[in-house]
Amino acid sequence: MSAIDTLFRELRGTGRKAMMPFVTAGDPDLEFTAAVLRRLDGQGCHLFEVGIPYSDPVADGPVIQASYTRALEKKVKLADIFQMLTRLTPALAAPVVSMVSYAIVYRQGLAEYVGRAKAAGVAGVIVPDLPVEESGPLAETCRREDLSLIHLVTPTTPRDRARLIAERTTGFIYYVSVTGITGERTELPHEVLDKVAQLREDTELPICIGFGISRPEHVRMLMPVADGLIVGSAVVRRIAEAAGQPREQVLDKVSRYVADLLAAMQA
Repeated sequence: MSAIDTLFRELRGTGRKAMMPFVTAGDPDLEFTAAVLRRLDGQGCHLFEVGIPYSDPVADGPVIQASYTRALEKKVKLADIFQMLTRLTPALAAPVVSMVSYAIVYRQGLAEYVGRAKAAGVAGVIVPDLPVEESGPLAETCRREDLSLIHLVTPTTPRDRARLIAERTTGFIYYVSVTGITGERTELPHEVLDKVAQLREDTELPICIGFGISRPEHVRMLMPVADGLIVGSAVVRRIAEAAGQPREQVLDKVSRYVADLLAAMQA
């Protein structure tokens, strides 16, 4: 079992759900990335999604794209990210998942990327631009290293294909709540509840919902059907807007925001 399997088994056993913040590695720098992960880990977040900066992401909206651009302009390298995670992950209670373009994985070599990720303490990988039909080689490589390979299901995914995705996913399914790109929404479509309920009929895997989640009312809406909630753009935006402020103030700002979401999970 991967660390993600263990986590969700424990959460399900106690009737709890997972809070999973997303942060961009290297925005504004890797030292801050490590600091925010430590802070949110101490608050009780259950999983972390760390975005590997890429110049042409396929599903990310302007907030996360801009954070990738800032990190790349500062010459953040994959090796630097893995070095940071190697130092950090042993001190975290929450597993870390990398969100990474397949172009990066392919350029490194599948075994090389997965091996380095595993050595850095990464528990799973999300590769949003890798079609499930072409995921066999990476899935086998991840299986050998006991890393979860997490696939995405969207509102427009046909049910038969969603079943295939579920069969080939390990760790958890990433359910995309809206049609489109990442980014904060004022409201989420009510249909997501029925869509996730339908998906749950076809798989026993945990289902974590992402895209658009940014408010406590979103958390309360999705809690009945989700095993976990992924919050990305709202966290990344708060970090970007606080640029130039003392770092402890930025950490406090992000911490207070996530605390409100965690409190909504308990309501």
